[in-house]
Amino acid sequence: MRSVRARLFVGLSVLVVGTNIGFGLLSYRRAAEEATELQDAVLHQVGRFAVQAGGTGLDLTDAQDEPEFRVVIEVLGAVRPGSPLAGVPGDTPDGISTVGKGGGRWRLLVRTRPDGKRVGIAQSTASRDERVRDTLLQTLVPLLLLLPCLLLLVGVIIQASFRPLSVLAGRLDARPPDDLRTLPAEGVAVELLPFIDAINRLLGRVGEMVEHRRRFVADAAHELRTPVTALTVQAENLSRLGMPAEALPRLAALQGGIRRLGHLLEQLLSLARYEEGTAAATAGTSLDAAARDVVAAMIPAADERSTDLGFSRNEPADVRADPTSLRVMIRNLLDNALRHTPGGGRIDVEVYAEAGFAVFRATDDGPGIAADEIDRILDPFVRGGHVETDSTGLGLSIVRSVAEACGGSVVLANRTDRPHGLVATVRIPAASEARSDSAVIP
Repeated sequence: MRSVRARLFVGLSVLVVGTNIGFGLLSYRRAAEEATELQDAVLHQVGRFAVQAGGTGLDLTDAQDEPEFRVVIEVLGAVRPGSPLAGVPGDTPDGISTVGKGGGRWRLLVRTRPDGKRVGIAQSTASRDERVRDTLLQTLVPLLLLLPCLLLLVGVIIQASFRPLSVLAGRLDARPPDDLRTLPAEGVAVELLPFIDAINRLLGRVGEMVEHRRRFVADAAHELRTPVTALTVQAENLSRLGMPAEALPRLAALQGGIRRLGHLLEQLLSLARYEEGTAAATAGTSLDAAARDVVAAMIPAADERSTDLGFSRNEPADVRADPTSLRVMIRNLLDNALRHTPGGGRIDVEVYAEAGFAVFRATDDGPGIAADEIDRILDPFVRGGHVETDSTGLGLSIVRSVAEACGGSVVLANRTDRPHGLVATVRIPAASEARSDSAVIP
């Protein structure tokens, strides 16, 4: 049993049930002792009467009395036929004992008269046993009725005791992935303080590791820009020289590799910048205007691939974000769509405001994303199964970093209206300053 709650509940339930059973047994034993003492006291009183009166063969039972209240007085050795004392030996010593078996059990008191005769006074144990059962039922029935309430109360107390832990887990789950602030210890149960201290120490180590990684990526990308720029210049100089025809394809491959390396470095710098949260948020930045600028800049590249890139909806939508960050985000989304959309395909762009959010959506005719990759495609350096050779695997990660820096989110989903295609949706909280100078662009 791995659940601590279940262990506590089962343990406390066993304790409660065991306590009730033990209390019931003790009550039964005590009731039996008291009933026996009461019956013995009655027999002693009747015995004094029998010794003084001198009668024999008495049956102190009214015809209307219940059989269990029957009291019989007999002289041992001269017992009447059918008497419950018929099997009692005449030499039975004085005192009280129990004779008979099963339902015919009798409590027997033997006394010696002054004339030497020995008298037996017997009473059925049925009345005593019934009194004990009644006492036991009166004791146990309230306990049995109370037992479910006690178990329910135990469950409620356990649930309430573990609630602070559930609240703490909920707060951790609700945090953004990059929120590594320490957990507050105010108002937390004392038993949870070591757990919170351990989590805070872990968050501190994770924060240091993330910061070291960010600095390394930024520093490495920055330091590599100079030699890559030099390689680009040298490759351009080589292209201006007279070179054999068989060397030209290799030069083109070299220039393509240098361009991809330069693009990777720019993406790494952008990723480091937005993971550090250095993009400044401004009031009322126009998402629709940023989208128009990026789409206009990418139309030539789309024409080269015979791809129809344009707006199906472009409405006023303002956000609090750095304009450059928005353009980088939109460009990376559209660049990803353009890479994967085959020639003759279509990319529809939508910008609009909805329920307090500014929404940017790009829908393409590409192959989409495999179901086992869609949950991690936004992670750095994850390129998916359908990629071109010059993909860095950082574009969508930068999109997520920019959106989350603005308090928004990114959702990628395969199209349901067609056999293939991808829908990328970015939702960013809208700025309070709304505009009305933009119009829908067909």
